[in-house]
Amino acid sequence: MKRTRKPGITRRSTLALMGAGAASLAAPWVARAQAKTIKIGMPTILSGRVAQLGTSSRNAVMLEVEKVNAAGGLAGRQIEMVIRDSKGQPQEAARIARELVNTDGCEMLLDGEASSGSFAVHEVARDLGVLCIHTCSEASSLTADPKQHIPNAFRCVRQGIHDSIVGAGYAAGIAKAKGLKKWATCSPDYAYGRDTTGEFVLYLKKFAPDVEIISESWPKLFQPDYTEVVTKILQAKPQALYSCLWGGDLTSYIDQANIYAMFTQMEVFAVNMADYTALTVVKNLPKGIHSGDRYIKTFPPTPENAAWGDAYKAKYNEYPTNWSWQNATAVMFLNEAVKKANSTDGKKVAEALTGLTIKCPFGADGTVTMRADDHTLVGYAIGWGTTIPQEPYVPDVKAGDWKTIFELEAEWKKSKGYT
Repeated sequence: MKRTRKPGITRRSTLALMGAGAASLAAPWVARAQAKTIKIGMPTILSGRVAQLGTSSRNAVMLEVEKVNAAGGLAGRQIEMVIRDSKGQPQEAARIARELVNTDGCEMLLDGEASSGSFAVHEVARDLGVLCIHTCSEASSLTADPKQHIPNAFRCVRQGIHDSIVGAGYAAGIAKAKGLKKWATCSPDYAYGRDTTGEFVLYLKKFAPDVEIISESWPKLFQPDYTEVVTKILQAKPQALYSCLWGGDLTSYIDQANIYAMFTQMEVFAVNMADYTALTVVKNLPKGIHSGDRYIKTFPPTPENAAWGDAYKAKYNEYPTNWSWQNATAVMFLNEAVKKANSTDGKKVAEALTGLTIKCPFGADGTVTMRADDHTLVGYAIGWGTTIPQEPYVPDVKAGDWKTIFELEAEWKKSKGYT
């Protein structure tokens, strides 16, 4: 990997001193080298409509970094996070990522961007060869498409295809039970929205062949007014609606759709609803929206998950978000990979990350794995349920089956020409 050379002590000069018999001088030099902080750069969205998600990413990272530093750091090196605001603009995210490495001396990147920015940061990581963990982008192609694969990049995030397989299975059961044959979709017009909606519809029709999509809407990312979208859906008169709008876009959409009582006229499946950032912001949360789990402290229903959610709230006076657990897990992976590699060298850490399984509060069985063949996260808790307007918000989450996810994901990859 390309490394930014900094003035001062290098491994070569340290070895030269030792080789010259300067053992009495070498020990202090080595001690100072090991004590040097390791800078980790993080572009994320800290302003604009989805700033709450970027802030929650930063908060979760710092919560875990404090634990790592208190335990001695990464291979004895204290972590210094360098976090910058991309404003949700892909070009700015790429510019910041390059600057974090080349100017600020960051040796690793946590890419806290939405999919619109992550593909841009990915190209910077490809060019610089720096270790990069994507922590927010759910667009399946980021790691599923072999053309995107680089040995130094990983994705520590739930993935759209996983959500779609579980969500479509859940939705198909309800569609069959209630006779929901006419469906509409409304999702953001960029890679994540297009990909995830297509994958959901693919599996919905596989599990419930009678389903028909009678209306599609693709609002722009961060669109302020959804009046035209809402009225288009109402005029089509679907029996059910799927959406993967998220963050501030989702809450604005729901608030505006409430004016037209849209949620009383059809069954709604909004994969990103069950996240505290949406659940607590919507003015009048409709009862009975179906959603995938994002972050709620009651799923997975384990003491470790509940304790992590409470610790986050105690520190930041609000509950974490979906982006929070993903960013926290990335720091957990880095910590364990450095221990395994016994080094902070990016190439060695990347080799240690590949196929690594760690204990994690967010794992379906208490562990998660960085899958070796495509560098993406698997084994996390995933499920769907129905919202209520007060805590616990989604009282009964039906967990997805990873055996089924793996089988159908493999078929999907083959159909896309990825394998």
